[in-house]
Amino acid sequence: MTRSESRVQVQGLHHVTIVGSTRQSAIDFWEGALGMPFVFEQPNLGNPAENHLYFDPGDGRLLTVFTDEGRTDAGRDAPREPGTVEHLAFTVSRATFQLAPARLRARGIEVLERDRGFMDSIYFRDPNGMKVELACYKFQTPEGWRDADVLRRAFELRVARGDANITAEHLADAIEDLLRR
Repeated sequence: MTRSESRVQVQGLHHVTIVGSTRQSAIDFWEGALGMPFVFEQPNLGNPAENHLYFDPGDGRLLTVFTDEGRTDAGRDAPREPGTVEHLAFTVSRATFQLAPARLRARGIEVLERDRGFMDSIYFRDPNGMKVELACYKFQTPEGWRDADVLRRAFELRVARGDANITAEHLADAIEDLLRR
């Protein structure tokens, strides 16, 4: 690889920032409904008319929300077009996953549950119409490996077998392969 072909190597997701409506709406949803502890706030240094709220989604990284007391909740689905985020997905335990639909519905939040083959998903919308997902893998990653390692190997097995999507069999065989290494 020549110098002109070198690339920047990212090492993980640092944070995600979304545009919200009011401070209280953001706190009620991200901390109240989803249990993400409120960490701190300060003015949006790029736009002092907005406030910048920081929440911990559980892994020590941050989800941040720009708020403005002059805005109201959008009350519509967020746009889905090139250049926009389709949804944000958060990892939850199997126990939380099983309880989440009832807890969200109790707050008046509509949910859609889906089996994705290698994981289960619950979809719903934040107060501004952005789609949010709670995801729970159907496998336990072996010590010393990462979720992506299991999924990469399961994908290779799926393709080699000509299957349409990753199934429990691909996951089990992928884990077995990784443990033999």
